[in-house]
Amino acid sequence: MSTDISIDVNESPLGKATAYRSEYAPELLFPIARSGKREEIGIDGVLPFVGEDIWNAYEISWLNLRGKPGVALGEFRVPADTPRLIESKSLKLYLNSFNQTRVASLDELRAMLTRDLSAAAGGEVTVRLEPVGGATRALGLPQGVCVDELDIDIDRYQPDARLLSVGAAHVQDEVLYSHLLKSNCLVTGQPDWGMVAIRYSGNAIDREGLLRYVVSFREHNEFHEQCVERIFMDITRRCRPERLAVWARYTRRGGLDINPFRSSDGTWSPGNVGEVRQ
Repeated sequence: MSTDISIDVNESPLGKATAYRSEYAPELLFPIARSGKREEIGIDGVLPFVGEDIWNAYEISWLNLRGKPGVALGEFRVPADTPRLIESKSLKLYLNSFNQTRVASLDELRAMLTRDLSAAAGGEVTVRLEPVGGATRALGLPQGVCVDELDIDIDRYQPDARLLSVGAAHVQDEVLYSHLLKSNCLVTGQPDWGMVAIRYSGNAIDREGLLRYVVSFREHNEFHEQCVERIFMDITRRCRPERLAVWARYTRRGGLDINPFRSSDGTWSPGNVGEVRQ
């Protein structure tokens, strides 16, 4: 696997006409090396964060051994320290390849998904499946302050870390969040919409500057996971918090939503509570 992100992406199924396959095809999974984009934001070697990418899958179906379809919801947790992320369209194609595949049980399906996703990511991916008939989903907002109602002028729509600053006041534990995150797919340019939350302790982050910074991703082309890591690194360098966690909840596309989480020490975790637009 090349570490050159441009080579990886150009070979992906993104933005190309694709024939859907309905029988098991793990070779459809398309992993992309994380290293290229991480080097771009100054990460080379030991990661300055821990975390995971939480995927929720809403379109999982297969046949039992008698040919009767089953349906389930899926949750896939990909550790941030895996060397590769999985391109989302390829994951959709892979999941659809189970549509006419006979699987003996939900446990067997879980084992197949775990094996294939872990091989693609290069590390252990945790898979949870829940039959739709008994499924529930928690929706909610971060326990913090939404900065979206600030009445400010904005004129930058490419990421600019210089918009971030801090004051003298010390904050023990604060959560700031915004629903105005928008970026674009690195290859197709399709819009990705999401909510981003920042939890930190340290000198108080200027809220107007933070909102301008979040909006500055509006014309930026990058995958979900890469945007969250860029935000984490920019806040780390510009605001120097004592502790920091950044997570985003992106809206669903193709039966999948992606929710990256990065933390300086792993003690703050938002869990998997959905955003209302998901």
